[in-house]
Amino acid sequence: MGFSVRWNWLATLLCLLCMGGEVWCDCTITNRMQIEGGSYTLTKQLQTGSLMIYHCDEGYHPYPDSFRLCQLNGSWKPAPRRSQRCRLVECPDPNVLEYGTVTPLQEKYFVHNLTTYECYSGYSMRGSDKRTCLPNGKWSGPTPICSRDTDDVCADPGIPAGAARIGNIFDVDDKVKYSCNGNLIMVGSSERVCQENGQWTGIEPACYYKYTYDSPLEVAEAFGSSIRNSLTTLQPTDDTQEGRIIRITKNGTLNIYIAVDVSESIEKDEFENARNAVLQLIRKIASFSVTPNYDIIFFSSEVQEVVNILDAFGGNVQQESSVTKLKDFQIGDRNAGTDLNLAFTTFLERMAIIKQRVGDEAFKEHRHVILMFTDGAYNMGGSPRYTVKNIKDMVYMNQAEGTNAQSREEYLDIYVFAIGNDIFDDDLIPLTTGSGGKHYFRLSDTKDLVKTFDEIIDESEVKGLCGLHKEYETENQRNRFPWWASIHIQTDSGPTKCLGSLVSPQFILTAAHCFPFGVTPEAITVEIGHSIVKGVRTLTLHPNYNVNGKADEGVKEFYDYDVALIQLKADVDISISVRPICIPCTQETSDALQLAGKSTCKQQEQLLLKNQKERLSFLTKQGNTVHEKSMHVKLGDNRDSCIRHALEADGITTTDPKVPVTDNFLCSGGVFPDRDHIACKGDSGGAVFKNYEHRTVQVALVSWGTKEKCTSGGVVESDESSRDFHINLFKVVPFLKSVLGQDQDYFTPLQFLED
Repeated sequence: MGFSVRWNWLATLLCLLCMGGEVWCDCTITNRMQIEGGSYTLTKQLQTGSLMIYHCDEGYHPYPDSFRLCQLNGSWKPAPRRSQRCRLVECPDPNVLEYGTVTPLQEKYFVHNLTTYECYSGYSMRGSDKRTCLPNGKWSGPTPICSRDTDDVCADPGIPAGAARIGNIFDVDDKVKYSCNGNLIMVGSSERVCQENGQWTGIEPACYYKYTYDSPLEVAEAFGSSIRNSLTTLQPTDDTQEGRIIRITKNGTLNIYIAVDVSESIEKDEFENARNAVLQLIRKIASFSVTPNYDIIFFSSEVQEVVNILDAFGGNVQQESSVTKLKDFQIGDRNAGTDLNLAFTTFLERMAIIKQRVGDEAFKEHRHVILMFTDGAYNMGGSPRYTVKNIKDMVYMNQAEGTNAQSREEYLDIYVFAIGNDIFDDDLIPLTTGSGGKHYFRLSDTKDLVKTFDEIIDESEVKGLCGLHKEYETENQRNRFPWWASIHIQTDSGPTKCLGSLVSPQFILTAAHCFPFGVTPEAITVEIGHSIVKGVRTLTLHPNYNVNGKADEGVKEFYDYDVALIQLKADVDISISVRPICIPCTQETSDALQLAGKSTCKQQEQLLLKNQKERLSFLTKQGNTVHEKSMHVKLGDNRDSCIRHALEADGITTTDPKVPVTDNFLCSGGVFPDRDHIACKGDSGGAVFKNYEHRTVQVALVSWGTKEKCTSGGVVESDESSRDFHINLFKVVPFLKSVLGQDQDYFTPLQFLED
């Protein structure tokens, strides 16, 4: 893709002639602009205003420039003065450790280099004694610190790699100040103060190169620690403020303001990824019991409104409409102008109107969260710092009431997600605010933000919520179906297996027919996640279950009320991969379905089983993994034509299908109008479930079928006459409530609805 020098001179001359006639010229590409070991993309081909963006493999960064801009006169800025290449990522100098040594001693440290830290005699190590230079330009693990026991109130805060510190006394009100060496950028607190509780104010600083970025996992952990517990309306278990920054009580209001930069300095792909991430964030928040109000804008030189938060205070907007508007929004033509201050001014004006509408007292209970996606390259409207100060004054109320702003800090958080190819850190970092936790994130690529924002919400610390799962997971099925359990029963005729679902930390829901007469809890083993639970306390079958109950009516094996509960001797450890599923007629499920006020069991059923053909899922186990199957239960007018195939099952001689298939069963199977999957041997007892938004609700469990088309699990399709029958959990709520809703010494009961 080379170009001769003669051609370049000719192109420049033609461009200058064109400029005399006020005609803009295209840019050209020289050999020096090619990048060794990498590639580039052009946002507008070679037209004026096009960005040439360089790309390198992980662990490398473009050098000496990360991008170039095609100018009006046909030249590139910055001009290509040196050959462009992909350079190995370097990490900040770790030789800042006080009272210890770093090995090996090197002039520079590059990606994958290992370092070891050792303290002098009399000093003890905190942090990591071994670290690795990571592909994102950071060192792995926490900062190593060599310290000795002192009478200081605060512990030695250490010195991050690439930094220098002033201050070595750590008593109350003592300060330490940090600066980064060379051309490194400081992210975090440049000054920290020792408090009476032994904690340092602010955030541990870090020194970044221009190419350093925060990984999706780091963003999830840092940003997630601020919001994962705030969305549950549950009060903290202690007085610790760390990790509970954006909080809201049941009487409070949470307002979330989101602004996405769509100016030309941001690639269109970055905008699309940021929008998808915001969609994911809204949808995940929707699965919690708190419903925030949203204000969503896109901005360049002007603001393009997507969702106006003021509509929420007029009762004119619902959560789902915010999602629809965001999905339907088209970016359109973009321009080079960027007015970052206008975005903040828009939020300030809307806060002022909210305060006017609700009144000063009610406004005190409003929490405000601003999420800003931008590179900070504003070229009009001036600096937004003064506007941010006005936002703080309004929320903190320190001017109007003379109160200490610190007491109001938890009511405002401003997060900045820095995206783009040339990030203006110095302009963006001062805009962040909040009472704790990291608020500034540098992102190398926004494509991972969807997964990142899912990680933010769906953390193991949120233990009080049923049905949470990671729907994007394809490899780790435990995270996608964290509630499934494998049940092994030792009988006189040999071992058998069934599936079940975790419905509370101590109970497994499954089918009664999995346990032949005489089976005791000692004969049952349960596998959940990677652990085997052998301690079964009780086994409770539905009192009306009687497999021989209709033998005299032509039904050899009768499976009505085919439901059982296994109680474990101890709670399982709730985590990302082990969580309870939601079950009908509980307050927990009403919260998951976002049923406001005093909800009813009927409301849940109408929401989950509202169609004549309702698409549901169930699982099958093969080896150590499970696979999802789909089917359609036939309801209403479709039910009779489905259950009549029960008469074709072995052991049934009655001519009335409603004898073996009572109203307690849901029916699925067949090929028309959709070919369903069929249950296999071993699928019995498994959950029949529906995903509503981002929560999973079990509506039934697999009981029996007309044909045995598979004996060892697997994703197998139904034929024209094969049918499966599933116990409808809405029909057995009294039994579930009698076991799971009773206050016992061993477990916390579920909250069943009154009806």
